[in-house]
Formats: sequence, structure tokens, C-alpha cells
Amino acid sequence: MKATGIVRRIDDLGRVVIPKEIRRTMRIREGDPLEIYTDREGGVIFKKYSQLGDVTDFAVQLCDTLSRVAGSPAVITDRDNCIAAGGIPRREVVDKRVSPRVEQIMEGRQSFRASGQPVYLCDGSEKYRVLVAVPILSEGDVLGCVLFISEGDGPQLGDVEVKLAQTAAGFLGKHMES
Repeated sequence: MKATGIVRRIDDLGRVVIPKEIRRTMRIREGDPLEIYTDREGGVIFKKYSQLGDVTDFAVQLCDTLSRVAGSPAVITDRDNCIAAGGIPRREVVDKRVSPRVEQIMEGRQSFRASGQPVYLCDGSEKYRVLVAVPILSEGDVLGCVLFISEGDGPQLGDVEVKLAQTAAGFLGKHMES
């Protein structure tokens, strides 16, 4: 655990404010769920909670199937990190932070198909480009994204791949509602 040097008091309702600098650095947005942990020394730890983290094994199988069917690598993310991949070595992207542009696509809540300026999958890496991205929505909340990617300049994907990603994202969204 790393000390920040910032001290905050708990108010009469039991609330504590997480400073803006820490929220920005950790990409904590208003409404984000946080999981609370305690340690033996009396420490309290807040960790961002990923609803899709509970379906990681299923997401890996889904990525493998999407990749085989589409002939292009597939990735599933939560709002911050890649959680599953198929068609590429998983260690290259899993647990890596998504790029700010992928975050914008998720927040826009619309399907994306590559054209013009490249969109990169991971923050700080230009190895994988996003060809198709479809946000995963559940009860009005953005949970993550289903993407088809390529290494470098990949082929343009068509309507079928967009529909395939939309179907997978819709299925995951419905699954998370139940």
C-alpha cells in the first residue's frame, strides 16, 4: 500500500471524499462501484469493482468463438481493462488498460467501425488497432466493450462483424441483468 500524504475526515454520515487527483489518476468516475477491503493492520482499501470480472471464463470462451467465426482477433473489456481475448496471445492485452479513445467509444454508447484515424486498443501501445467496437450495456449502464482488433493495418470489417459484436455485447448485457 502506497501513502499519498492526503488526509480526509469522515463526515457525520460516514462519508469520505476521494480527492480529485486520485480519482483522475485511477479513472474513478461518478457512479463507479468500489469494493471495500480491510487488512489486518486496520487499513481500508477501495478497489474498483468490475461487474464483468465475474464472467471472465465465459468471456474468454466467447472471444475464442468470435475470433474463429470472424477471422479476426476479439477482445472483451470492462470499463478500464481488457479482461478476455481470442485469436492473439492473451498476455499481450489481458489486464492492460484500454486507451482513452476506447473509453470514449464506450461512453458514446454507439457501435464503432474503423475509418480514418486509427484507434488503438491499449493505453500507451500502438500494436493493436480497433476495427469494430460495441459497448456492453446493462440496465442503462456501460459495463465494457466487445471489439474486433488487428495488429497494424488490418482488413476492413463489414456489417456481419459489426452485427456479430452487437450480438455478443447484447448477450453479455442481458446476462449481467439477471
